[in-house]
Amino acid sequence: MAATRCARLRRAGDRRYPARVIRQKILITGASSGLGAEMARQFAAKGRDLALCARRTDRLDELKTELTQQHPNSTVAVAALDVNDHEQVPKVFAELSDTLGGIDRIIVNAGIGKGAPLGSGKLWANKATIETNLVAALVQIETALEMFKQAGSGHLVLISSVLGAKGVPGVKAAYAASKAGIRSLGESLRAEYAGGPIKVSVIEPGYIESEMTAKSESTLFMVDNETGVRALVNAIEREPGRAAVPWWPWAPLVQLMRVLPPRMTKYLA
Repeated sequence: MAATRCARLRRAGDRRYPARVIRQKILITGASSGLGAEMARQFAAKGRDLALCARRTDRLDELKTELTQQHPNSTVAVAALDVNDHEQVPKVFAELSDTLGGIDRIIVNAGIGKGAPLGSGKLWANKATIETNLVAALVQIETALEMFKQAGSGHLVLISSVLGAKGVPGVKAAYAASKAGIRSLGESLRAEYAGGPIKVSVIEPGYIESEMTAKSESTLFMVDNETGVRALVNAIEREPGRAAVPWWPWAPLVQLMRVLPPRMTKYLA
């Protein structure tokens, strides 16, 4: 049995609609700003209990105060975590799980957007991106799977990117590669756990306003933070194998990117 209880809802009188699991206790990494912070706000508005971790504890504390004031029925636990400190990941996850009495869903969201054109002599920037976005994500994935196996179930959410669909030139080359790695790990996990009870979702956000996208030269189809994250949260709640968000225009564009010649992808990046 899972360590936490999930409510199952079915549309009354119509068994064509499958039961939806309500994941009450949600852990989010990289929760101090951007997509992570707004996901916390929107899940709190749904009455969920939250375990939030990030490096910037001052922002986490401010977010916790905001959420507990606006949603007093939701429990919010916060903890400092640098996901590149691999030994700390299982310790912090376990502490947060103990505080909430278990975790139903883990959202691997922490990431950075550093990068430089390959061959530009700025290995440090690309190395940092790969280490944070992919290697540290792998550590979080392994930790989450161990927790869910012990609990008997769980939902693992990997935040990739539409740029993970195809290699791109320029400063986003390493970022795209890291997100492609996330997507590939998610596909492997979906095959590994196809029979359940652990569910795996890979979510591919398009351009959504955040601290990271504020540094981007591209504003292609950019949507505001609240709107974009609402699409993100709605997709997570459906628990798909993979989803691009917002669906329009990114789901069709992701399919297009996969077949474009490499030199053409710069126009979508």
